[in-house]
Amino acid sequence: MTNSEIVLCTDLDRTVIPNGAQPESPEARPRLRRLAARPEATLVYVTGRHKALLEDAIRDYDLPIPDYAIGDVGTTIYQVQDGEWRPWDAWSDEIAPDWQGHDRESLAELLQGLGDLRLQEPEKQNDFKLSYYAATGTRPDALLAEIRERLEGRGIRASLIWSIDEAADCGLLDVLPAAANKLHAIRFLMREKGFSDTRTVFSGDSGNDLEVLVSGLQAVLVRNAPDDVREEAMERVAEAGYPDRLYVARGSFLGMNGHYSAGVLEGLAHFLPHTAQWLEPQDSGGR
Repeated sequence: MTNSEIVLCTDLDRTVIPNGAQPESPEARPRLRRLAARPEATLVYVTGRHKALLEDAIRDYDLPIPDYAIGDVGTTIYQVQDGEWRPWDAWSDEIAPDWQGHDRESLAELLQGLGDLRLQEPEKQNDFKLSYYAATGTRPDALLAEIRERLEGRGIRASLIWSIDEAADCGLLDVLPAAANKLHAIRFLMREKGFSDTRTVFSGDSGNDLEVLVSGLQAVLVRNAPDDVREEAMERVAEAGYPDRLYVARGSFLGMNGHYSAGVLEGLAHFLPHTAQWLEPQDSGGR
């Protein structure tokens, strides 16, 4: 990597995608596209979305095509070149040992009869992501404890990701290899591609980004992030002794409000000041 290259790793929903309650600065996404078009820039999306939803977001919100995409809650990494999305098999090899030779189907068999769980649609599953819907009123603590006990009895190392789909009024459960998470995937990408800590910046907005935000990587929390996430992130990096590694967007950078892509670019320019000059129309570059 040359001194001029930068790597922007960013969450999508409510980070570069303006699908929250706060208003978006209209010039923010065009500036993000301008940045991504620079030959010096590598763009990495880091998201819970699967490939089809990732492509939907790029089309619907006119987002730049990334160079890499970490998707499916960290269980997949795609290398994107000339419009082709190629799964990175080296990442699958990295996380596979956690499941002790089990595939998704055999893992589902092990979990039969636990709670009121219903498998999600096939497109929401992959080789290392087993996803369920849970009935309204499910007590997650008891359910997750029972699942952990059953998996650990077979030597399976798994992360259990529980969330609520308020619109559908149901619980959501993802069973993943323990090593399949956003932080490990970013670190793996940095190591394999030679991306340096000083030239890599991560941006996010929510609780599922906290592990990366407080990891010691150069990280940006966009201004529209919830107050509790902001407070916890700031507290944890202060306790860890590297508060300067987290930047919280405030707005006013290039006249923008700091929400969504505006906050991503504000934080990027904080850590890598030379990128600010890339965001003006007269200095647009080509890939």
